[in-house]
Amino acid sequence: MIYEFAAMEHETVLRELRQVFDETTTEVLGRVLGRMTARMQEIQVTRDEFRELRATVTVLVEAQTRTEARVHELAEAQLRTEARVTSLEDVVRQLVEAQARTEARVHELAEAQLRTEARVTSLEDAVRQLVEAQTRTEAEVRRLAEAQMHTAQDVAGLKGHLLELRYQQRAGAYFGPLLRRVQALLPVELEDELEPHLSPEEFRDLLELDLLVKGRPRYREEAPEVWLAVETSAVIDRHDVERAIQRAGYLRRAGYRAIPTVTGERATKGADQEAETHKVLMLLNGQAIFWEEALGEVLSWTQ
Repeated sequence: MIYEFAAMEHETVLRELRQVFDETTTEVLGRVLGRMTARMQEIQVTRDEFRELRATVTVLVEAQTRTEARVHELAEAQLRTEARVTSLEDVVRQLVEAQARTEARVHELAEAQLRTEARVTSLEDAVRQLVEAQTRTEAEVRRLAEAQMHTAQDVAGLKGHLLELRYQQRAGAYFGPLLRRVQALLPVELEDELEPHLSPEEFRDLLELDLLVKGRPRYREEAPEVWLAVETSAVIDRHDVERAIQRAGYLRRAGYRAIPTVTGERATKGADQEAETHKVLMLLNGQAIFWEEALGEVLSWTQ
């Protein structure tokens, strides 16, 4: 730039000299030359200084170019950074909004959890009350079941006693189809004949026999007199059959032709099987079962 300025000044001076030669005299020319010399002294610059200055300017221009390029790069990087910051700001804003929604949801869930816990507590109370009520109900059911069992036992006992009385009072009606000259007795009526043949325990057990019935087998004129050791129960079970067998055995030891007999309204399967196996007379509502087997057994025993 300095070189160009110097060249422009030189051209100006030459133009002024040509104008002076055309218009003035030698005197004027001398005056002009003097002015030119003074002017050249003012603006003279050596060639080395100019080259040095030009090199410096070149370095400055290159540095400026690099600086501008770097500034341009930094400007672009700044734009990219601003874009990334803007994107991050959007992400952060979205995260803040999501966090706000999450906190709201957490608050809703916390409230729902409190309501659920309250409902669970209420259900626990209700279940506990139901368990207590169930416990009371079960206790009451057990009490009622026990009472029912006792009642059933009492009813069965009453029915058994009524049946005993019925068979005693109507022995001829029940046993007449099987025996002639039927006679009903209680074991105590034969205590003098029975007691000498039994132990005290056996004699006491025999006295528990419900009924003794004696008579001659009907339709068997030659048959001797037989005794029925009768156990009576509304529902005949295996134990009734076993007691009849045992007590008939006591009578046989005392010399009586005794047939174990059970009477009642119905019999269990076990009682029926036991009676059939041991040839025990079973009388259900007046119907004789296993009579021939039981009679044959006792007649065979007496031979």
